[in-house]
Amino acid sequence: MPSGTHTTELDIPIEKVWDFVSDMNRWAPLVPGYIEHEILSDTQSTWTFKGDLGVMQKTVKLQIDITKWKEPTLVTFDLTGLNENFAGNGYFKAESISRFKTEMHGNLEIVAKGLKGPVINTILKSFVPKTAENLTEAIAEELTSIELRRV
Repeated sequence: MPSGTHTTELDIPIEKVWDFVSDMNRWAPLVPGYIEHEILSDTQSTWTFKGDLGVMQKTVKLQIDITKWKEPTLVTFDLTGLNENFAGNGYFKAESISRFKTEMHGNLEIVAKGLKGPVINTILKSFVPKTAENLTEAIAEELTSIELRRV
């Protein structure tokens, strides 16, 4: 299964990281290629984004199901393609390094199924790690920006 994990260190307390990632409305728009999202419940949403897979661009609609909210350290989720045959999962994990420093890990795994699956999975092997990195860094930048505005 194509996967990627990215880690970054923030000069922000873990509680503030949790406040941000525990609200999907705050980080869904940071997904690379974001078009829109809709919150269906506390644990379910749909996201639409444009995926640039190099040789092709796809508008993908995914259902995101939060499988665990473990304050203040972990959010895990499953994803299911609504208009494409994709499945996967991921997580955001935060670890307190000190009172004012947090290490944040973003992970994403996506697999394409069906007849085109093997071909698309070859492309996803580079796309998924880059997406995990870009999303984790976008969240880190947004959190840092919020903290700077508070000062």
